[in-house]
Amino acid sequence: MPETGFHFEQPGWFWALLALIPVAVWLWRSSAKAARGPIHRYADPHLLPHLTGTRALKATERWGRFLRWSGLWALLIVAMAGPRWDYEDIRLFHPGNNLLILLDISRSMQVDDVAPSRLGRARQEIQDLILQNRQVRLGLIAFASVPHVLSPITEDTYTILNSLPALSTDLARLQGSRLHQALDRAENLLGSLPEDSARSILLISDGDLDEPGLTARIEKLAGQGIRFHVLGIGTEEGARVPAQQGGWILDRTGQPVLSALNKTLLEELAEVGQGIYQVADYRDDDTQEILEAAAITRLPPEASDERTRIWNERFYLPLLLLAALLLPNFRGRRRMR
Repeated sequence: MPETGFHFEQPGWFWALLALIPVAVWLWRSSAKAARGPIHRYADPHLLPHLTGTRALKATERWGRFLRWSGLWALLIVAMAGPRWDYEDIRLFHPGNNLLILLDISRSMQVDDVAPSRLGRARQEIQDLILQNRQVRLGLIAFASVPHVLSPITEDTYTILNSLPALSTDLARLQGSRLHQALDRAENLLGSLPEDSARSILLISDGDLDEPGLTARIEKLAGQGIRFHVLGIGTEEGARVPAQQGGWILDRTGQPVLSALNKTLLEELAEVGQGIYQVADYRDDDTQEILEAAAITRLPPEASDERTRIWNERFYLPLLLLAALLLPNFRGRRRMR
């Protein structure tokens, strides 16, 4: 049941109320100085409006305006301070299954030996993982020569879904597929999770990886309880690699570079990583098998005894009052004939 407990989230904003003091001092000094101005030597006070075309504000009017704008300023400060009351204690939920996706976005992923392209097919596979997932938390790292953490391990998988259309090989300024650096980032992210939870990595790539020590590195991760699954993208026949400026990427002899699915390497990586290897297709079997392989934790998803307090924010109440008080100032004046 909700309980009360009125307080402000950021009470430091109330220091801004002190700004009213120098404004009041300036208003007092300016009004006193105006009353002793040189113009009073040439006309009586009751004749000054006819001489200058303006009317001096009375003290009650001047200070009345100051108090009105001070009240509006105070309402704004109260809203910024964040009034809140009523809270609920929510139990934290700790899923036991975590899958971090490593997506290859090197230039070879633009090859169109699978429709619409290898990268396009990879995006569809990630979308299927998100839509069919019910018990695995997901994260996403896109890598070429440098890894980019697009999303850490999270339950809000629709954030990853919304970022998929923006994934492109143009995100990589330097070309190449450096899996070692991506594994470093993955190990850091997965290392912060509970040891009893299932931690898995899914590599989505065409296997165009030319780095020494990959097998030993993935075998070491498997020894730490991080399983390594692979989803191969492309065909073993391969196709030409498109260049960024159009045409094809050429080798030293001037011939177009051909890129093919390196099935042998990818299968070996999955084997030493105690994971599974799948080739991406348009059926749901590959996605289901990967999700089932990732959901092997000994700690089932359940609510823990840890709780977090969720406060009901009320900052909008002084803002609504402020808007209502300011609304008459925007009323148009009638034109005088």
